[in-house]
Amino acid sequence: MLPRPLLAVVAKMAAFMRGMFWHLLIAERSNILKKSNDCIVDSKRYVRALKRRPVKVLYPDGETTSTTSKQRSGQIVNKQSQTVASKVSQSTVNANLKNETTNKRVGSMSWSAGNGNASSSPEHTTNLKDQLGGLKFERALPGDKRLAKVVSVACSRTFREHQGKILLEGRRLICDALAAGANPQMVFFSSVDRLCELPLDKLKRATLVKVKFEDIKIWSDLVAPQGVIAIFSRPDPSRLTFPQDQRGQSVPLSLICDNVRDPGNLGTILRCAVAAGCHNVLLTKGCVDAWEPKVLRAAMGAHFRLPIFPSLDWDDIQNQLPKFVTVHVADNCSGSEREVAEEANQSNKSSKAGDYGWVSSRPNCKDMRYKEYESDSDSELPLPRVETKLYHEGWAQGNTGLVIGGETHGLSLEAVQLAERTAGQRLFIPVVPGVDSLNSAMAASILLFEGRRQLLNLMETSGRKDKSKVQFP
Repeated sequence: MLPRPLLAVVAKMAAFMRGMFWHLLIAERSNILKKSNDCIVDSKRYVRALKRRPVKVLYPDGETTSTTSKQRSGQIVNKQSQTVASKVSQSTVNANLKNETTNKRVGSMSWSAGNGNASSSPEHTTNLKDQLGGLKFERALPGDKRLAKVVSVACSRTFREHQGKILLEGRRLICDALAAGANPQMVFFSSVDRLCELPLDKLKRATLVKVKFEDIKIWSDLVAPQGVIAIFSRPDPSRLTFPQDQRGQSVPLSLICDNVRDPGNLGTILRCAVAAGCHNVLLTKGCVDAWEPKVLRAAMGAHFRLPIFPSLDWDDIQNQLPKFVTVHVADNCSGSEREVAEEANQSNKSSKAGDYGWVSSRPNCKDMRYKEYESDSDSELPLPRVETKLYHEGWAQGNTGLVIGGETHGLSLEAVQLAERTAGQRLFIPVVPGVDSLNSAMAASILLFEGRRQLLNLMETSGRKDKSKVQFP
């Protein structure tokens, strides 16, 4: 047995060795790999991160303290506090991963194009936090495909007709629709300022969704998008509210578009009809859809300033016209074709529709939009007898209808037959020799404003309207 002094020396040496071993273990702890949750983690990276940005650790007893992996003062963090901090940090990481997973599930929600309503899951309702003037709007999360689906289906004529929806883009067009009483269903906007430009009191029943401007730019049909797109229910022209100041200046003149297939021409014709103060506009089944995006842009809000009745049969057109009305047709043939037509009218030979360049020999059937009809010269019907008159001569003497034909196929036989039954005439706009026929929109504008001038003169002379109240638009 060792003497007592020697035992004291051995005990001191053992204590010294334990202290040295503990200091070496702490000094080399950054190079040791720890295994946590089946994942090898290098603690050295976390130590450097904690040096740059200290974190606050919430202990189970409610105390909060700021810890770093290595104190500048050289103090050593004890092992127990490190264990607690690592557990709390790991629980925080797990909570963040859970939140990210929840956000992804919310962002991947789909919108049903059939009913136009968003999914009513609990995750989606948590986004309704932002309020503006009593209105709530959602923020589209990454992966939200509602805008793409809405735009793609709303640009289809079949969808617009079957589902009863239309797509309007731009502040002015949306404001005109809201002022006329159209029913909004969903509005996409890029910023709150864009939404504030709209009448908010009329958007209480609509779903408001805030999206990125880049998304609107991708799906917009405009070169320079304004940052707002809206889906409306297809309006009924008989239920819309039109501006009283414009309707008070209207004249008894109805415009009938017969087989106008170019969207730009139809939009320009509708704009001219509003400017000339027409009572209404009637579109046959052969015309392009009035709610086509190109037609809407060219019309500049004409859809919400006068009644426009699309996709009508000729029987429906007669029902929309007044009882005592005279229907005239626009003669869009050139000077040489007009001479041939005059010779045919003066001769006793039977004339056919194919002999004229201003009228089509094809029947205007209900599915004219989807079929092209071929006709032989032997099967052509005789052309009705309709007299020709220059456009500036008196032809608007009461309730008047004006038929404008398309540039490709011209007027249909039904239009000429209607003019014959109502004692109408062919209105001819003379042009210099060698010039082809005028554009349909330009011819319509000339005839509409001439008809307005004649009707206003008739009202003035007959005393049915005070002159001071009659003004040109």
